[in-house]
Amino acid sequence: MAGLRVAGPGERAGEEMHKVRWLLIGLILLVSLSNLWLSASPQLDWRTPLRVVIYPINADRQWDTGQYIAALDDEHFEDIEHFLARQGERYRLPVTRPVRVRLAGEVQDQPPELMLDANRLEAALWGLRMRVWAWRHDDWPEGTPDIRIFMRFHSHHNDQLPPHSMGLRDGRIGLVNGIASIDYQPRNNFIAAHELLHTLGASDKYDLSTNLPAFPQGYAEPARQPRLPQQRAEIMAGRIPVTEGIALMPRSLDEAVIGPQTAREIAWQ
Repeated sequence: MAGLRVAGPGERAGEEMHKVRWLLIGLILLVSLSNLWLSASPQLDWRTPLRVVIYPINADRQWDTGQYIAALDDEHFEDIEHFLARQGERYRLPVTRPVRVRLAGEVQDQPPELMLDANRLEAALWGLRMRVWAWRHDDWPEGTPDIRIFMRFHSHHNDQLPPHSMGLRDGRIGLVNGIASIDYQPRNNFIAAHELLHTLGASDKYDLSTNLPAFPQGYAEPARQPRLPQQRAEIMAGRIPVTEGIALMPRSLDEAVIGPQTAREIAWQ
């Protein structure tokens, strides 16, 4: 038929790529809008305590992990309350107890996994799945918490290190990987406090390639002379710098502080 033109293979491939690009744009837009819907959180004024609820999970399904979770109560997480109360006093917060931490019942299901090599779209989709998962597994009877920390406990007999923990500002959800041992609970609480502050807008203060605290914002006492060794860790740096190239994990929140930059990020200054 005169005037009829059939698209060649190259043109058809171009049209398909164009459709895929628009599909990806639409998917990203959908994820972004979903994030806005799921992450609506009140502004921080620090006049009343934030309600923080810990949801324990048996990450490896081991008997000893389950026994440890069964023995937990609110007192095992008091370190977090006391740390934020001490630091809040330093910054003259109007509330003397910035957070109240409570323990929920054990969550039986596992949260969605995020691959270490995930790209930005995969990470965004994981964040959306995580928020939906958290909403579905939130059975706290006293109203919706301000912050939800899902703490995945791993047996202390396990030779493998737990996966990386993370905190989501959108939705104020923390996913903490800890060790099921009373000797490790102070460090579990340190990690939980770090991720809790992420949910409030605090950024990491360490070099992602080396895990070493960044100077000066990642140092508890950047003006100290001599600079090293430091005595405590800036909470968002996660480690205490002791010599050039070496930084140690604190034993508990007693060895941590909230530095000025972190305080600004969470509206303490």
